[in-house]
Parts: sequence; C-alpha cells; structure tokens
Amino acid sequence: MKIAFALLAFLVTFGLVPHSKADEVPVGHLERIETRGAVLPIYEVWNKSAVATVVLYSGGGGGFGKLGLDGWPSSTNFLIRSAKLFSAHPLNVILVGRATDVFSLDGATRIGDDHDVDNQAVFRAIKVKSPAPIWLVGTSMGTISVTAAATRDAGSNIAGIVLTSSVTGPRVKGAVLSQELAKIKVPVLVLHHELDACKVCTPDAAKRIEGELKNAPIKKTLLVSGGEGASGDPCEALHYHGFIGMEKDAVDLIANWVLHPSM
Repeated sequence: MKIAFALLAFLVTFGLVPHSKADEVPVGHLERIETRGAVLPIYEVWNKSAVATVVLYSGGGGGFGKLGLDGWPSSTNFLIRSAKLFSAHPLNVILVGRATDVFSLDGATRIGDDHDVDNQAVFRAIKVKSPAPIWLVGTSMGTISVTAAATRDAGSNIAGIVLTSSVTGPRVKGAVLSQELAKIKVPVLVLHHELDACKVCTPDAAKRIEGELKNAPIKKTLLVSGGEGASGDPCEALHYHGFIGMEKDAVDLIANWVLHPSM
C-alpha cells in the first residue's frame, strides 16, 4: 500500500497522472486589454490547478485568428493549434493577439517600444488573475517577441522563456541571435526540429543560441525528430518547422520543462 501511495505521489508531482474528461481542457474565453489607446485581444484559459502561466506568441504576422466553432482560436500556427494540449497540463494558457493599430507583427515591430508596452499590459492583466509565474513561449517570428521581452524584463515579470523554431537568419530584423542575449537572466529552453528546412530558422544556427545566453541560470537546447505529414512552405506551420504530426510530443517537452527546468 505504501508503495502505491508513493507511486501516486511521484506521478502527481511530475504531472503524469491522466486528467479526467471533466478537467482535461478548461474553458477559454476572449478578453480585450487596453494599451496605448488601442485594444489588444488575448485568449485566456485559466486552470484551477495551474502552477505556471504560459504566454504563447505565434509566428508570421502574429495573432491567433478568429474563434472556431469549438470556441478556440482557429489559426494553424503550431502554438495556437496546440493550445488545448498545453491546457491539459497544470498551466494557465494565454494566447496573444495583435493590437488593433497593428496590421502585422514584423521583426522591427516585435522588438519595438510599442510591442513592449503591449507585453507589459498583458503581464499586468495576468497578474490580476493569477500569482503563478509567467513563462513566455514563442515559435518562429514569435521567438523575436519572446527574446525581446526577456532582454527588457530582467526577470521582474518573466520566470523563463521557451524558443521554438527560432528565427536566426541575420537578414531578419530582430532575429534571435542579433539581440542582446546576455541580458536574459531567466531559464531558457531552445526547441528545434532537426528537419526544419526554413532558411532563416536552421537547426545549426539554433544550436548557437545557448552559447550566447551568458547570464541565463539554466539553459538547454533540444533538437527533436519525428512527426509526419509535412506539406507546403517549409517556413510555415504545417511543415517540420511547425512540429507537424508531433504536436503532443513537443508540447509535453515544453510543459514538463517549464514545470521542472533543468540543464
């Protein structure tokens, strides 16, 4: 009997106990935040058992698309289409949209002052509703936003960051390797697919990020393989760049590392 209880305690501690159907996916809803005289939409999923909050920044021009028939954002971006998978973990999940005065989040905009003001508004809104530590997760162009936020924040709001399919090409304004990574003083996970064929997001360049994180207390690079069904542009979400066919594996890696960051 003691062994059974010990095993159960282990599974609960490391988030390995299956969720019941009733609490598998908490209900999310659309919220709107005022910032700089504009309105910034976010999609919130609050989990009563959350021990951390993940804030998801999509790639491309940003945003999370319209709400689908199931009430969830409809974008095919890796992080957005995987939001329900994040919600199956003990996490609050926040999807960041675009402010009403922003048509598209290019690299220059993502490292700019207005985007920083918007991010701070998001962090304040989160803290009103939950004391759980805030982790930023970005994919593709979203990694520019997350890196910029972490270099500016100095650990006052952000507990850690995760960079997936990082933009590293020097011709892209704000590319991760062009930012002042030594200013980041929180844990960092770099996750990249070995078959990512996007020319500005190469696996070899992604491996260089960790070495530039001079002051991150914990840092780790994970190159993964697997998935299936890659199609279309290799820089888009339905290719290996977007962890196609292995979304759950990728989300589980991210969530477990956020809950238990290690080298």
